[in-house]
Amino acid sequence: MAPAPTFLRITTMIVRERPNAIALLLALRGSVVPEILPHIAFVALFSVAVAALSHYQLIGLQSLTIMPVTLLGIVLSILLGFRNNASYDRWWEARKQWGQMVNEIRSLARVSGALLGEDAPARRAILMRALAYAHALKGQLREENVGEDLLAWVSREDCDLALATANPADAFIAQAGSLLGEQYRQGSLDSMGLRMLDERLAALSKVQAASERIATTPLPFAYTLLVHRTAYVYCYLLPFVLTGSMGWVSPILTAVVAYTFFGIDRLSEHLETPFGRAPNDLPLDALCRIHEISVADALGDVAPAPLPVKNFQLQ
Repeated sequence: MAPAPTFLRITTMIVRERPNAIALLLALRGSVVPEILPHIAFVALFSVAVAALSHYQLIGLQSLTIMPVTLLGIVLSILLGFRNNASYDRWWEARKQWGQMVNEIRSLARVSGALLGEDAPARRAILMRALAYAHALKGQLREENVGEDLLAWVSREDCDLALATANPADAFIAQAGSLLGEQYRQGSLDSMGLRMLDERLAALSKVQAASERIATTPLPFAYTLLVHRTAYVYCYLLPFVLTGSMGWVSPILTAVVAYTFFGIDRLSEHLETPFGRAPNDLPLDALCRIHEISVADALGDVAPAPLPVKNFQLQ
């Protein structure tokens, strides 16, 4: 089997043991803090300005009650919780689909060996197209050009034919189906064997359809906008009701609350698009390498090494 290709553009996923309490407080890798820190700082500075105006009696805030902001905070917590759950469900569904792909490719390798023979050229050709399918789907979900990488698994002609279609990943499944049809017409497969192998290809197509559904159907923008605006309104109203009773401590409390709400909002954005390039997105390169290892073991080839975890990141 051709050596595994080198990928220049990767997605990553944080993989690390749970650190101790102090290290957990200071951990930045995989955190959304660098992204939301400017917003937290601006809210804290705004709170300092409100506290200063109140301290020098330029505005009177002692009569303000915290009840309206409390009610808004309850509503915001419900909205953020719902959105975070919806985003995580998308992330977890994507992970289950790509985990199912691992199972289907292994099943295809096992069943094809039993029905076509361990050393049958058609078996190798079908499994190579299964690998090309996985890498092509990865490129489609990331909107990246992986054409050169596919040459490690299929010929230039087959690659160009697939890339000329609107859906290269599906084209590789179609090529594998055509190879099965040839084996059936030649008598190397009976109708039952053809059905068993075609079911594995159909399952791979199902994984692709589910992945495309997740990638092309984001959460409703109006809902995302509502949660985002409500979080900002709440954090900028908070200093007015805290300053009267907390004084100069209110900027610290406001910053902590802003970190919580802004952080959940930004993390939900990351989880909503599980095939992206953020640190907490799915490690599609590592999953594709698992396919390569499975196929190499099935064909008796030298299997590539699993992708290592570097700096707590799985590519």
